[in-house]
Parts: sequence; structure tokens; C-alpha cells
Amino acid sequence: MGIHHMSIDLETRSGADISKTGSYRYMQDADFRILLFGYSLDDGPVQVLDLTQGDGILPKNIQVMLTNPSIIKHAYNAAFEWYALNRAGYTTPISQWQDTMVHALYCGYAAGLAATGEAMGMPEDKKKSMTGKALIRYFCNPQKETKTFKKKYHDPEDDPDRWQLFIEYNRQDVVAEQSILHMLSMYPMPESEWALWRLDVLMNAYGVRVDEDLIRGALSIDAQCTEELKAQAQELTGLQNPNSTAQLLPWLAQNGCELPDLQKLTVEAALQRDDLSPKVRKALELRQLLGKTSIKKYEAMEAARGEGDRIRGISQFYGANRTGRYAGRLVQMQNLPRNYLSTLDDARRLTESGNYRGLKMIYGNVPDTLSQLIRTAFIPSEGNHFVVADFSAIEARMIAWLAGEQWVMDVFARGDDIYCETASAMFGVPVRKHGVNGDLRQKGKIATLALGYQGSVNAMVTMGALRMGIAEEELPDIVTKWRQSHPKTCALWYQVEDLAVRCVNSCEPQILPIAGGRSQIIFRMESDLVFGQSFLTIGLPSGRKLFYPRPYLAENQFGKLAVHYYGVRQATGKWGSESTYGGKLTENIVQAIARDCLCEVLRRVDAKGWHTVFHVHDEVIVDAPKDVTADDLCALMDAPIDWAPGLLLKGAGFEASYYMKD
Repeated sequence: MGIHHMSIDLETRSGADISKTGSYRYMQDADFRILLFGYSLDDGPVQVLDLTQGDGILPKNIQVMLTNPSIIKHAYNAAFEWYALNRAGYTTPISQWQDTMVHALYCGYAAGLAATGEAMGMPEDKKKSMTGKALIRYFCNPQKETKTFKKKYHDPEDDPDRWQLFIEYNRQDVVAEQSILHMLSMYPMPESEWALWRLDVLMNAYGVRVDEDLIRGALSIDAQCTEELKAQAQELTGLQNPNSTAQLLPWLAQNGCELPDLQKLTVEAALQRDDLSPKVRKALELRQLLGKTSIKKYEAMEAARGEGDRIRGISQFYGANRTGRYAGRLVQMQNLPRNYLSTLDDARRLTESGNYRGLKMIYGNVPDTLSQLIRTAFIPSEGNHFVVADFSAIEARMIAWLAGEQWVMDVFARGDDIYCETASAMFGVPVRKHGVNGDLRQKGKIATLALGYQGSVNAMVTMGALRMGIAEEELPDIVTKWRQSHPKTCALWYQVEDLAVRCVNSCEPQILPIAGGRSQIIFRMESDLVFGQSFLTIGLPSGRKLFYPRPYLAENQFGKLAVHYYGVRQATGKWGSESTYGGKLTENIVQAIARDCLCEVLRRVDAKGWHTVFHVHDEVIVDAPKDVTADDLCALMDAPIDWAPGLLLKGAGFEASYYMKD
């Protein structure tokens, strides 16, 4: 039998707010139901099955298709359709599915059906979009009871004409998904990436357990703390709502402290002034405490907590589509506050019991304490423990490997401190942590973190050089010394930029040999005449490619000929043209290969039969039996990778009964 393709789109309803709970908890709601099943087989006419009619069960032939391995099922954000169908009692293995959204992200496009279509030259029908949202609100969301409407949901018979519009909306979504799928088919995603996507879907569906008592205790304590702080601020300022920017800014100005806004950094800077009155200083300190937003993480956890006290769907495969790195969803694991408390167990016990007074008496700053406990709300399954490990200095190792900066690779091979050795190379003297010339280590550290991608003084400031106590006038000299001590890394930036420009200009492949020629990175121009798409692609050692849509050469803001391409602009969040350069391309390549190294570990963990419950940047969190150790996990991270000859990786880890920053 040959391979067939089936495009699917569902319309569903649930009592849960998907924007707050995420899709998995949404589908675990008691009211969850599939309303419409739109599909097309092998580009045939789109059929829409109305599951609100008759017995509400999919026909037998469709159920057979959902389990047939020779029929690949496609959907936009396919994890939703896959999980929804299985929740509704229709078995369909994830091994038979592919996600058109993920394929679009792989090719450098934006997420979202309308956004992808627009980026690919299929302009969004704004009227259709608004109509669709209104139809979803009408048929899919719980309704408010009125004198004339006593049901929880609208049914088709409440408005047959509107229901027919909803059926047509579902049909058109299948058509749009098919159109995107056809355009992407010219640029296939490797099967190895599909396997990783399926691994991610299964990880998200398995979920991670959370401590219900800790979450509820934290929310209770925060409510008590907020009430107390607000009362103090009201008494101090005389304002009805001292947490209101519109009220507090004029009050501060009247009391000799005029500020442009009350953003976090503005308040922090104001508190450094020595001309503040005690009253104003106290008001700003209370503002800081009241403005602590970390409690929103607990609220997000509580909203997303589903069956088995597990949160599902916290990872987005290919969320950073320029590099293919994963992104966080719901709780946003990528930006959790760090923990510094040495008595985490005691703080957790007080919080679990809702003991606000005890927490305040022992730790003082309650909002900060709750913030530090957020990580610890993630706990292993019953009878297991967390085994956590991350790659040590992976980007510094990676860029040295790519550039052939041998002395840096030798530092890692010896297991020496890279920050000390960098400072030693920069300043020409021995540097030892807490020893001879130890004060220079900090300069070596900030230079290592900030300067690897063609950054200069501004990059060091952004990385926190001034907060670390390095004088601003020292920064240019640090930049110069770091570049002098890393000549091959600097050469790599310009070589990468030159190869990219040559490739776009000539449409001929350009090759960057790495690891002494044992591996390579390939720049190519790829285009098709059918749909008129074009890309600059960068082939990585793993076999994956990075995609830069619609590339062209033009002068950049510095008057230099540079590669431009289309993507989601960071400044606006909208699709548009932006330029790039050697350092930025090098950063993309380094972070992409680091992501591929992480993926090798995820495969190895899966092969062991352990459960990865989430991962953050270069860190892996495994929910494992008690006999699995940190050394076991680090061994998987340290093992050589076939496609990266000579790359020395090192994992560092720990075991714990809850997640934390070790």
C-alpha cells in the first residue's frame, strides 16, 4: 500500500478557558466535546462531520483511518487534534501524525494559521478571522445564563444559520492547512525532527507533577501579604490605591521624587538615590513588594493543573524558530526566578501550611521567598525523584569547537576554570579563583558571556558588567583584550558573514569546514518555481537546516552590504524584513547546534526508559526511579556525538525531591 495523507481540523467545546489552562487541561474538562470533524483525504473535497447530530460518533471508516499506519494525519498544531481524539475515545497513535505548524516553524515562518498563511503570501481574511472568533465564542465557550437562555452552551438549533457558518469556517481551516502543507512539502523536515516532535508531544502529554499544597499555600500567603502591604502603603501615602501608577506617580512627584514610570528598573534606580526622604523610600520599597509578579506563576500552575496533579503542555517544540530551540508555555519555565535560600525545606513546609506569620518572621521578605519557592512546586511522581543535569558552558565550548580556538578547547579538556583561563589569556598573568589575581576572573567571566558573538561594550553592559562592579571606562579595554586572545573566534564571525553574502549573491553553495575538516556547515540558496518561495539555508552537522525566508542583499544601517531576510521582528512582533551579520549568524549556529546536542540527550534518556518531564535551555529534568543517579544522566551528556567529532561536552547535575537551582 502507498502512503496517503489526511488533513484534519477539529472544533471543540469545553468549560475550561484554554488561554489560561492550556489545551491539555482544556480537554480534561468534564464538558469537553468534539463538535465538528473536518477532513480531506489525499486532497479530495473537504468533508465536515457534525458530531452534534445523530449518535455523535465518528463513522467506522474514519475510525479505521485514524489507526491506519499508511495514512499520515496532518493538522495545524497537531498535538491538539491527536490528544482530543484520544480523549474522545478514538485511538490514533502519535507515530502516524505530522504537525503543519511545526513544519512551518522549521522553515522559518511564524506560528498561527493566519500568520503562517500571510507570511507565505496568503493574506489573512480579517473578516473571516473575526467571524471565526465570534462563532467560537458562541458555540464553544460557556454562556452566561439570562432570563431567556437557561443552558450552559449554545447548540446548533439555537441558530442554524450561524451553525452553517461555523461548519464553513471549519472547512476553510482544512483548506488553509492543506495549502500551507503543499507549499512546505517542497522543503521536507527530516524524519529525525519528526521523531523529536513526537517525543515532545508525549512529554507534554505525560506532564510534570506539581505540589498542590505548596501552590495553594503560596496563593493564600500572597493574598494575606498583599492586603497587609496595601494597608501599609495606604496609611503611608493616604492614597486609595497606592499600587496604581496614576495615583502613586503624582504623589512621589509632590514629595520630591519625580519619575517617568514605575517599572522595575526605574524603581530600583530610584532607590539608589541618597536624597530620598524616609517616607518616599518606604513607599518605593512597598511598591517593589506589591509589584512582585512571581505569584502569577502559581496562578498559572493552579489553572493548568490537571489529572494526577500534573501540568501538561509546558514545552513548545521549535518555539524559537530561528534556531529550533524549545520555548516555554503556560508557566514559562525558561524564566523562573532563581532560588538562593539555604533552608528551602523549612520555607516549603511553612508555605504548604499557609503560615504567613511564620514565613514573614523567619524570612522577612515574603514575596521574594515565595518567588524563590516557585521552582520547588514541581515535584517527581510518587516513588521517584528528580535527576537534573545541564551542559556546562556549552556555548563557550561550541564556539571554540566551530572556530578551532584550540587553547579554549584545551582548557575544557583539562577541566580548568574557563573564566580564569580567559582572564589569564587576556591580561597575560596567572589567574586563580580566590587566589592569585582572582579579581580578574570576573572580567574573564563577563567577557566570555558577552563577547562571543561580535558583541562590544553594550553587550557587556547588557550582560550586567556594571552591576558586577566593573567600571564603565574599563569595558573598551576588556573588549580589545578578549578579541586579541580569541583571534580564531573573531575570524569565524567574518568568515560566516562572508559565506552567507557570497551564497545569496551567487546562489552557489558555500562550505565552512569545522573540526579540522571532519565536519562542515553548508550555506545554500533554495527556491522553487511552483510557489515562488526562496530561502537561505544553513545546513548543520546534525543534518538539520536553519531557514531564512526571502533573503536578499542590501546595505544595513552601517552602510555595509548585508544579508536581509523576512521573519518575526523582535521589536514589533510582526512579520517583516531584518538584517543580520556574522556575529548574529554565528550565535544562531551555536545555539542551534547546542539545541541539537540537547536533543541527543533527550533521545538517550528516552532509550533508557526514563521520563524527561521538562527541559530548560541546556538543562534536562528527569522523573526517574530512585536508583537512577545524577552520574547516570551526566554520562549521557558527556558521551561523544557522532556528528560532532572533537566536541567536548560536560554535564553537571544533582538529585532532589523537588526542582530547584542547585
